[in-house]
Amino acid sequence: MNNEMAYLLGMITGNGEIQRGLNETTIVIEIPHKKLETEFEKDVSVYVKASITDIREVIEPLVGIGLRFNQSKNVSYISFTKPNEDYLMREIIRYIGGATSHNNVRISPEVFKFSVDERKQFIKGFADVTGYIRRSNYFFDKKMHRVYFEIPQNWELVTDFCNLLKSVDIPVQNIDWAHPNMRDGNLKKYNEGKTDFWKKEHQVKVWANEYEPIGFAVIHKNEALEEFAQEQILYIESQHKKVSDVTHRYYWEMVGKKKIKPEHPAESDEFIPEEIRGNHYDSWKEIANDLGYKENGEED
Repeated sequence: MNNEMAYLLGMITGNGEIQRGLNETTIVIEIPHKKLETEFEKDVSVYVKASITDIREVIEPLVGIGLRFNQSKNVSYISFTKPNEDYLMREIIRYIGGATSHNNVRISPEVFKFSVDERKQFIKGFADVTGYIRRSNYFFDKKMHRVYFEIPQNWELVTDFCNLLKSVDIPVQNIDWAHPNMRDGNLKKYNEGKTDFWKKEHQVKVWANEYEPIGFAVIHKNEALEEFAQEQILYIESQHKKVSDVTHRYYWEMVGKKKIKPEHPAESDEFIPEEIRGNHYDSWKEIANDLGYKENGEED
């Protein structure tokens, strides 16, 4: 393993599609833009195109000249095709198993055995295609910035990713699970007749300053991360607090008052994994614990 391969695997795991043929396999990696402008009122597509140059320098030595780049208004694509017997393709398939996309992929247990630097590169690749940082994604105070990672309806991947962050000592601040007790905890949408409102993507949230040491290769994301992390650090220090005491905390290290939520009729919906289906949850932490993101997780 090397840093470049770890980064590529992170991108594929985060937002890749694997199109398998009898003789060849095509990998397509999607980089969403979402907004037309960055936090600093600059054209996102220009920034992503510039970022692709940096990303290409990382992965083209692995893939070769067959690396393709396409861009539309809201998304950019990186893709390549290799014979199934090609060494790179065999290695990719070995790590992702039978997955066909980010909807059913898992982070291989082998990734947890990578070096710390390689695990960080995997996370960076994953973040470049799933991660966002915006001024609006603060927690209570406008200077308490967070990075958030959007993961589709793949519950196991959420747990895998959180445990991989833990393996490099990055705490998760919050997980916004696609669960009725979390996304419609007071039944507001249910009572409006929007019974499936809660069936969204999962969001993993991490303090900006905790994630900054890893960063993004996508330029506009990293610029925002650096500015917001510094703003957050200065804000915490202005309150005469030690930054790590505020942000470097895992949920199992904290004691807080639990808000009791009402029962939701969708708690037994088949969308929910069998191991937690039918359970009622008052906190995201309870779901995390039951699905394996906890102090003594599987990678330990």
